[in-house]
Amino acid sequence: MIAEGQNYQKMTPEEYLEWEAQQEFRYEYVDGEILTKTGVRYEYIDKEILAMTGGSIPNNNIALNFYRSLYSHLSQKGCQVNVSDVKVRDSKNNRYFYPDLVVTCNAEDLKSRDFIEHPKVIVEVLSPSTEKYDRGDKFKYYLQIPSLQEYVLVDSESISVEIYQRGEGKIWRYCAYTEGESITLESIEFTCAIEVLYEGVNFETPEKRE
Repeated sequence: MIAEGQNYQKMTPEEYLEWEAQQEFRYEYVDGEILTKTGVRYEYIDKEILAMTGGSIPNNNIALNFYRSLYSHLSQKGCQVNVSDVKVRDSKNNRYFYPDLVVTCNAEDLKSRDFIEHPKVIVEVLSPSTEKYDRGDKFKYYLQIPSLQEYVLVDSESISVEIYQRGEGKIWRYCAYTEGESITLESIEFTCAIEVLYEGVNFETPEKRE
């Protein structure tokens, strides 16, 4: 177990679940390692910086816009969408994640009180601090989840959405969308204008306005 003043040691999945339940912040778990949403290992985390770090307002607004768009559509299909506080378990590899949004249509997931085990769609809203991990190692981990059909990356600094769709064998199809287009999630028969996801989002920074 992790304790202040001790050298970091890898945890079993059971130890991680027990430890994380007592923490102030959420942590992901990959191959015995405790990670932040940015992919930083626990032993290298600056706890003071972490305590002051949160998602940006654009990041939050995009996730909420996406959630609202999906909610009514999915409720008619017997599916559900959850936001970032819900843990996804990759039972095949004993890994745990907190995606920005996750969609499941699995009957066991719909009754679960702990975590989603059969995600159909996973969405990550990209930020400068998470983009490298979301496009890199985390992408690789997600693609190993057997139930996953689509992985969605939404840019929080420009109107841009990328969707990876599972094909035959190990093939994943790639679709990119930008301003004026509609995105489509084939696995849940969902289509919406890309602008819906960015409603109320301000891309200007204080430096740009000066």
